[in-house]
Parts: sequence; C-alpha cells; structure tokens
Amino acid sequence: MAARASGTGTISFGLVNIPVKLYSANDSSGKISFNQLHAEKKIRLKQQMIDPETGEAVPREKIVKGYEFAKDQYIVIDEAELEKLELATSRSMDITEFVPLSSVDPLFFESGTYLAPDKGAERAYALLVRGLEDMKHAAIAKWVARGKMNVILIRPMQNALVMHMLRYADEVKPLSEIPVPDATISDAELGLARQFIGSLAKPTFDITAYKDEYRDRLKDLLDRKVKGEAVDLTPAPAPQAKVVDLMEALKASLARSGALPAAPAAETSADTDRKPPKQSPKSDDAAADAEPAKKKKAKG
Repeated sequence: MAARASGTGTISFGLVNIPVKLYSANDSSGKISFNQLHAEKKIRLKQQMIDPETGEAVPREKIVKGYEFAKDQYIVIDEAELEKLELATSRSMDITEFVPLSSVDPLFFESGTYLAPDKGAERAYALLVRGLEDMKHAAIAKWVARGKMNVILIRPMQNALVMHMLRYADEVKPLSEIPVPDATISDAELGLARQFIGSLAKPTFDITAYKDEYRDRLKDLLDRKVKGEAVDLTPAPAPQAKVVDLMEALKASLARSGALPAAPAAETSADTDRKPPKQSPKSDDAAADAEPAKKKKAKG
C-alpha cells in the first residue's frame, strides 16, 4: 500500500525552491495498545473534562486554550489567533546553512520525516540530494509547524531526503550537570577493551538485525489469553551480580566472544608420552672410553 503524504512544504535556499511532500517515517502498525476498562463490567471507559466547581462534564465546544500568567490567572488564546500567527511567518523550509552531518550530535534529533519531491520539482530535488551526498553535509533550516518555529536538519539517504526536527539547545540538559567522576585505567585494561570492541565491531549498522522481543512476548501472551490458555509468567531467578576484577571480567568477556585464544593445554607427565633426551656426541665418546676400563677391571 502506497504511503500517504501527511503534509507539504517548500525547501528554499538562494533562489531555488523545491516543493516537497512529507511522509511520516514512523510505522505504528505493529504497536500494541491497551484501553482502560471498568474493572468489574469490563467495558471501555470514556475520558471527560470535568468542571471542578460543579463536577459536570464540559463539552468539547466549550473548551478553550489558556495561558497561566499568574497563580490561577489566565488569558485565553483563540485557535484562530494561533493560525494567524503561523501564517504571519513563512512556512517554507528556509535553509540557513550547510554543515557536516557528523558535526550534529544525535542527542538533538527529535523525529524523522521523509521528504519526496512534489510534481515538477524532481530535478531540483535530485540536485540537492546529490550535492549533500558528495559533500557529506546536511542542510539546517527554519520551519514553522504546529505553532512552533522549528530548527530542522535535512540529510540525504538513498537518493532521497530525510528531515529531522532538532531540539533547541535549552531543551537538552547540559552534560556538565551529570556527575561523571574521573577514573584511572591501565594500558593493559584499555588494550583488552579495544580487543573486545573489535571482536563485536561491524562495518555498518543494520537495524533489521534487532527485534522487539518484549512486544513478541506480549503478543504471544495476548493470543494465548484470547484462546483461554493458562499462562505461567513466573520469572526465572535473576543471576546474582558479583564484584569481579576489571581485568578478569574483560578476559572472560573476550573468551566468551571467542576473541581471546584459549590457554595452552598442560603437558602430560606420563613417561610414555615423553621422548628420551638426545645424547650429545661428547657424551657418546665418554661412554666409549669407559668401556675398556670396565673390561680391564673385570679381568683383574
């Protein structure tokens, strides 16, 4: 089934305008969701907005947006005002700069959307894709959507463009607020860590190698409960964590991954497995000299 566009926009840089269609990159078809039910009647409950003074339900048409500027004091914002505020600002995706894609920390990525060329924009779209690919750059742009001025990143991906909403700097907690104490490691420990990383290293990341195992187990649980089957969810005993030496833990990890060669087998002590020591020529001559002396002594 062909994807349906969720909206439109225009990528703008210099005198070039590229009309695009927006397609959500998220697929929630496999998501398992639950409804809230009455515990005894097993019927679905409805959520309602309640007037705290009268206890009565407030119909949707009587609900408005309000901004609290002081304790229990509000000003009302009309939906039409928000719409006009958006229209007062350009809705095009105005590119402000091009930056190396590797220079943007993924921590600032918020969401992803596919961009496809609208009718008549195929050549300009392909040119932007090719240019970004060759330069290994991404475009940074401003875009007004959903009542907010967004900073977006546009990057190439398999002959297409992907748009990412970016968080603003004040929306990301500074790393300096996180306590990260200093620790001293030895060269030997670092060497083993590098060896372990190398043993699991892959040239590229393939997300298809991973599956949501919890969702699969949950689906199996639901299917069995629908069939009326009994389900035993007794958890297996959790392994007890042991405090081990860092070097020994790294060596054990490497041995488990097969990256660390096994220790050489101990030599057997059986006489049958040992070869007699070779005698040097000097030892053979000494034995020959001793033979006449033995004979002479025997005659006497």
